[in-house]
Amino acid sequence: MKRVSCIDIGTNTALLLIADLEPESGTIIPVYHKQTIVRLGKNVDAKKVIDHEALQRLIDCLSDYRRTSNKYDTEEIIATGTSALRDAKNHLVVINEVARETGITIQCISGQDEAELTFFGAVAGMNDIPELFAVIDIGGGSTEISMGSSSAVTESISLDIGSVRLTERFFTILPPHQQEFEAAKAFINEKFTSNILPFFAAREHVYGVAGTLTTIAQVTQGMKNFDALKIHNFPLRYNDVHAFLEKLQSCNLEQIINLGIPEGRADVITMGTLILHQFMRLLGIDEIRVSTQGLRFGLAQKELLRLQESI
Repeated sequence: MKRVSCIDIGTNTALLLIADLEPESGTIIPVYHKQTIVRLGKNVDAKKVIDHEALQRLIDCLSDYRRTSNKYDTEEIIATGTSALRDAKNHLVVINEVARETGITIQCISGQDEAELTFFGAVAGMNDIPELFAVIDIGGGSTEISMGSSSAVTESISLDIGSVRLTERFFTILPPHQQEFEAAKAFINEKFTSNILPFFAAREHVYGVAGTLTTIAQVTQGMKNFDALKIHNFPLRYNDVHAFLEKLQSCNLEQIINLGIPEGRADVITMGTLILHQFMRLLGIDEIRVSTQGLRFGLAQKELLRLQESI
């Protein structure tokens, strides 16, 4: 058995999974989870640079994750950076500074790798996986969509449409002006219609990961606080997403927070919901299964397979 820490550093959040990997049985046993709003990608879409404040927030977060990993006696820390790090011209400076301050080496992965790791991570440990399924990951900077089976990915794309990126680009206020909302919707539609047709074959079995999906599942169930047991594998219907989007279109930031949505996500949930809504509408998806897993579970599974191959 090997205990690892897997860290997913996104545009908005940094997620930590500490898990025990058992190569003999092929299982991943989660030991500890933590999520921190870092907003690493703040203004990265416009400036293509991660600023000093965002870098310091990341260093503080990873220093905490390092201490937690030591407390749980993890043997290895595996950390990956995604959209914000990919886009930033100073990503090497960020990686070097983080390594110097925390001892954690971040690997900046491609959108393709992110999509494939998330695909397998989303359904890790689940039963009754369909023969063909798709996974959507709506992040802060990008959205990844993958399709395949439990043994192989057959199609995957990474699109530069994320809740933070497009909120900064299109919205000047919450609730957004109708003109801003329609411009964002048109942009999302253009990106999707030219890229998602291959995924039509898997529209009956779609899983969704990341904060937008889990937050909508939480609110839909009337919960003020996050409960992973009630959110994982929750069937999120298009009608519920549509109703929530209509509600958000008239909500300011304070009203969104009062729905039980944390401050670090409240300002971008309207855009995230719009992305999800258009994806479901354009493919005619009635229901998405929400997964509380994702990239960090994909990292754990990749390391588990490596351990199995070395036996």
